[in-house]
Amino acid sequence: MPIIIDEEFGMITLRRSARASHVRIKVAPDGRLRASLPLYAPIFLVKRLLKNSRSELREMLAEQHNETVYEHGMTIGKSHSLIVRPTKVKAVTATRHGQQIIVSLPDGKLMNDPSASRIIRDTVIEALRIEAKSYLPKRLAFLAEKYGFSYEKVRFSHASGRWGSCSSNGTISLNIALMKLPFELIDYVIIHELSHTVQLNHSDQFWELVQKGDPQYIIHRRTLKNENPSI
Repeated sequence: MPIIIDEEFGMITLRRSARASHVRIKVAPDGRLRASLPLYAPIFLVKRLLKNSRSELREMLAEQHNETVYEHGMTIGKSHSLIVRPTKVKAVTATRHGQQIIVSLPDGKLMNDPSASRIIRDTVIEALRIEAKSYLPKRLAFLAEKYGFSYEKVRFSHASGRWGSCSSNGTISLNIALMKLPFELIDYVIIHELSHTVQLNHSDQFWELVQKGDPQYIIHRRTLKNENPSI
């Protein structure tokens, strides 16, 4: 199946269909974006739709993968914790104070009501982004130097069903949700994307590169399938 590589959304599969009357992009069961288009439609139409619909696609991916259940005392990322405090104010608020995310919850309001969950999630994203920007670029640079990889730049995302991606020009995108994972799985994802700077595929040569940086990659790959990149 043909693919295109997007800097933010990574690998997008293309499916041509005689039934398609226009270009559409949706989330496939594997969490990736999939474009459907008429048989003879040029691929630049998909790229134009991507360019003009980024906000909508981010929201679509976030809704598809947002399954997090928030609880008092839960750990957020590597250094934050979620604290719930009752309040007489009617509105739910969530603010970050140091390493704590303080949720003010009115009487009768459930923490995982959709409206409350959205407010909490925004602050969780803020906390994870701070952690990610502090840790991931340094770790990426260290592993790249250690194993002889080079890359153009690094960028961060959260509205994605993927832990990371690598574009054809060497831009590596990392999901800030990586901060939820054990450090060894973070390293696996980074090595995986660095290997794509040499092999933009999943060939035997690609996995040989991954193995050099992570000899336990088979175990880590299997473990990662049980984790969810949603926030």
